[in-house]
Amino acid sequence: MTSTGIRLHAPAPGWSIAADVVVVGSGVAGLTAALRCEAAGLRTVVVTKARLDDGSTRWAQGGIAAALGEGDSPAQHLDDTLVAGAGLCDEEAVRILVTEGPDAVRRLISTGAHFDTDDEGDIQLTREGGHHRRRIAHAGGDATGAEVSRALVEAVHARGLRTVENALVLDLLTDADGRTAGVTLHVMGEGQHDGVGAVHAPAVVLATGGMGQVFSATTNPSVSTGDGVALALRAGAEVSDLEFVQFHPTVLFLGADAEGQQPLVSEAVRGEGAHLVDGDGVRFMLGQHELAELAPRDIVAKAIMRRMQEQDAGHMFLDARHFGAAMWEHRFPTILAACRAHGIDPVTEPIPVAPAAHYASGGVRTDSRGRTTVPGLYACGEVACTGVHGANRLASNSLLEGLVYAERIAADIAASRAEHGLPAPEPAPVGRPDRPAHPLLGPEARFAIQRIMTDGAGVLRSDESLAKAAEQLRRLDTEARDTLGENGKTAEPGVDTWEATNLLSVARVLVAAARVREETRGCHWREDRPDRDDATWRRHIVVRLNPDRTLAVRTTDTADFPPTRQHRPQEQ
Repeated sequence: MTSTGIRLHAPAPGWSIAADVVVVGSGVAGLTAALRCEAAGLRTVVVTKARLDDGSTRWAQGGIAAALGEGDSPAQHLDDTLVAGAGLCDEEAVRILVTEGPDAVRRLISTGAHFDTDDEGDIQLTREGGHHRRRIAHAGGDATGAEVSRALVEAVHARGLRTVENALVLDLLTDADGRTAGVTLHVMGEGQHDGVGAVHAPAVVLATGGMGQVFSATTNPSVSTGDGVALALRAGAEVSDLEFVQFHPTVLFLGADAEGQQPLVSEAVRGEGAHLVDGDGVRFMLGQHELAELAPRDIVAKAIMRRMQEQDAGHMFLDARHFGAAMWEHRFPTILAACRAHGIDPVTEPIPVAPAAHYASGGVRTDSRGRTTVPGLYACGEVACTGVHGANRLASNSLLEGLVYAERIAADIAASRAEHGLPAPEPAPVGRPDRPAHPLLGPEARFAIQRIMTDGAGVLRSDESLAKAAEQLRRLDTEARDTLGENGKTAEPGVDTWEATNLLSVARVLVAAARVREETRGCHWREDRPDRDDATWRRHIVVRLNPDRTLAVRTTDTADFPPTRQHRPQEQ
């Protein structure tokens, strides 16, 4: 592993907190890791970009997948996950997920999460795309994420964990040997501290969520700007499979020019019997896949896009009028309210839907204990790439992955302390004089990046579109670098410029990986390479940032994840 020495332009930290563990992020992965670390006696600090309950988890509608029902088994859950992952899941990582998952859900319930139950008190289970069994536990009908978030936030408050809200993480701190020593962060507005500070800790857990804001239309909240992946890249960590961005098939269509976070129409609506139809009312998923509307998400998204192209239409429709008002109000109250707020009544009319960026199947590469290639740096949840999702995440496996791997991370940190102790972190000086700080982009660059990525690296990709996107991103980067070189100035440090710079970092990696993968697999759809090529591409693409900010791209030998091999870094 090679330290890049690269950092964001930012003021020097003006305050600091000492801890054993700092968890960055407050979704299901981050808060689960924090609670388990605190229970193990570790001084734990949670840093989150907005409020504790304001991440992606609270937006999760469908539920959490686990083999909890009669007749179901981890083996069946494993099979469905491997099929959805299109040949790129790491089987051992999936086996860990499905075997440890049921008990992890039960522990979540014991923490205080309330799932919907039947008259006998048993957990109600539904189906979603790619699942051959009913194994999706849900809460509040279609408000599972909100309930999970509520339970975990209440547990954090009850345990008295130290939290820093409204804080954007900036860069990883390391000691003289290149081991993790904490993070720098900027507290915005209403936080507990002012300006840039630091949390010094020998273990850092990244649970920062996704990067959906790299595209114009997404289901992700505005805070999902790829900060964790960008931080990891600057720290020298490897990222993997970033080309596999899942576009959710059924997002409420608000117009061709709609930007930002779009309302999701959960896959559970199809799980309960809704049909996808075109403008003529024809069910076009019949005959496309044995599961029809419940095929894996990449297959449904592609079918919708094909039908849109054939009919020169901007969207398709999801028809669930046969549910009736009572079922809509009881089972899907959140979706019903969102649709009605935009002038659509699902009780009486079909819902206009189209695919939008939803979930990053790739991320910071980890092993089965959540360890990255940087000693002391862990990652879990959407920011991580554990090998579970492969080329396409199976519906409702995301919350489960956050639970299972967060618990594994906490166990590994606790075991390391018991075996070796946790050394008091002594961060080395930030940056190096021969490696200037990363130039910042102006806040307007965010919208330019989103347009570039939507046009060139969205649902439909080709060598031509990706090459154009790569050149446009290079130009943005060059302009920022040239400005810094000419007068030593960069855009004013601040949340908007840091976020835009992070988005450019993840966009560059995504496009580079997508250009290398010359095939169609899972949610990576190359129009110019429409076939899946197992002989050449049943392997992972791994990317690392070089000290000169070029990208080092390699492929693995097999579909299995290689070990992270946390060697001590050697400076170049």
